Amino acid sequence: MTDTAQREQYEITSEPYYRPVESEVERFEAAYSARMPVMLKGPTGCGKSRFVEYMAWKLKKPLITVACNEDMTASDLVGRFLLDANGTRWQDGPLTTAARIGAICYLDEIVEARQDTIVVIHPLTDHRRVLPLEKKGELVQAHPDFQIVISYNPGYQSMLKDLKQSTKQRFGAMSFDYPPAAIEQEIIAHEAGVDADTAEKLVQIAQRSRNLKGHGLDEGISTRLLVYAGQLIARGIAPFDACEMALIQPLTDDPDMRDALEAAVKTFFE
Repeated sequence: MTDTAQREQYEITSEPYYRPVESEVERFEAAYSARMPVMLKGPTGCGKSRFVEYMAWKLKKPLITVACNEDMTASDLVGRFLLDANGTRWQDGPLTTAARIGAICYLDEIVEARQDTIVVIHPLTDHRRVLPLEKKGELVQAHPDFQIVISYNPGYQSMLKDLKQSTKQRFGAMSFDYPPAAIEQEIIAHEAGVDADTAEKLVQIAQRSRNLKGHGLDEGISTRLLVYAGQLIARGIAPFDACEMALIQPLTDDPDMRDALEAAVKTFFE
C-alpha cells in the first residue's frame, strides 16, 4: 500500500462534534505548527479522544489511535517480522506507520503501557524525530507532518502507573476536565438528541456524583456516560431506568453508593 493510500485510510472525512471550552483548539494548532508532542490530562470520558479526532479533522491530517494496555510490547508499536508463504516480511506497527506517512499518532491512556514500551517514543519526541527499528536495522526519519499525542487520567496515578519525568518533560501539556454545566448540557442535547430540560437534569445528577469523588467513588459520572443515558431516554427508555443502566451500574458495585446515586436520580426524574 502506498503512503497516499495509507494516509487516506486514516483520514477523518466528516467533522466530529466537539464543543470548545476555552482556547484549547488554538493552543493545539500552535503546538502542531511547531510539531510539539502534546500530552492531554483529564478524567475518563471528558472529551480528550474526541478533541484529538476533531483536531486531526481540522488540521486535515490522518489520525492513528492506539489504545494502550499493560500487555502492549514495543513490537506492537513499532512492528515485527511475520512469517508468510514467501518467508518472513516486516510489518510496521502503528507508531512506525504514523511516522512514515505523516499522521498524528494518539496513544490513549499511555500510563497503562509498560515503561519499557513507552521509552520507544522518546527519539520521536525531541529534535531528532527519528524511530530506530532495531530488529530491522532501519532508522525511520519522521515525516514533516508527524506529531505524537498522548493522554492519561491523573486520577489513576500510582507509583506503578505514572509517567517518568524523562517522558513527561518531552511534551507540552493540556489539562481537560468536565465542561461547565451550560456547555455540558449543550453537548448532551446535541449528542444524545434529548431536550434541554432533560440534558440539564442529567448534568445536575453528574455534578452530585462528582462531589462524591474520594468519598466512595473513584470517579464521578463522565460526560460520555451522560450521553449514553440521554441516548437511551431519546429511544423511549424511562429516565430512571436509563440512568440506572448508563450512570449508576457502570460506576459502582457498592450497594450504599448505588442507593445514594439512585436517590439523586429520583430527585430529578421522579
